[in-house]
Amino acid sequence: MESFLNKDFYAILDVPRDADDKEIKRRFRELARERHPDRFQGEEKAKAEQDFQDITEAFNVLTDPVRRRQVDLNLQQPQKVEHDPSGIVRVYMNRGIRAFKQSNLIEAASNFSRAADTDPQNAQAWHHLALACSKEKRWTQKAQEAILKACELRPDHAPYFKLAGQIFRDAGMASRAKQYYNQAIKLGSTDASVRKALRELSGGDATDGSKSPAKEKSGLFGKLF
Repeated sequence: MESFLNKDFYAILDVPRDADDKEIKRRFRELARERHPDRFQGEEKAKAEQDFQDITEAFNVLTDPVRRRQVDLNLQQPQKVEHDPSGIVRVYMNRGIRAFKQSNLIEAASNFSRAADTDPQNAQAWHHLALACSKEKRWTQKAQEAILKACELRPDHAPYFKLAGQIFRDAGMASRAKQYYNQAIKLGSTDASVRKALRELSGGDATDGSKSPAKEKSGLFGKLF
């Protein structure tokens, strides 16, 4: 029951909370066609099977009036039980991280976005949102906006500038990508992938001319934050 209530099925289907049954059914059919496992092979097939399972569960829950009411009440719970905004942010961040690790990008981005909306000064929430959005090409603009906000709030944090470089590089904006990669180095980044990206973008060495140190050992939700 706990795992059932901890899921944001509206985010999974990417529908508003006031969506009616007709809209929910339409969206389910669209996603079911896009993520049907028969359309994929190998590792992508395994991910599609999990996505299809999540989509189906979301459809079944949201078209059941009783279970949908339970979900609605649970989604409202953080505002009721947490009087400290930082507590609400933690709830959304934990949900987002859990969804991200399960490769549920829609739910992850939705929760990170709620965390950032609750505390717009939380650089970590903006970074997490940027990271989730960077995995989907259709969310490129949102990823750029989120990582720029994170860098603005934490201009001393190299990993945020590294992600900014990655996001702008993937968007084909080489000049801006180099700008953020170079800033990451100036801030003390020891991640060899930053220098490698700069060499690929400019055909030369990183701008400071120093030797490349050992690569940082950090996970997506570990040392970086």
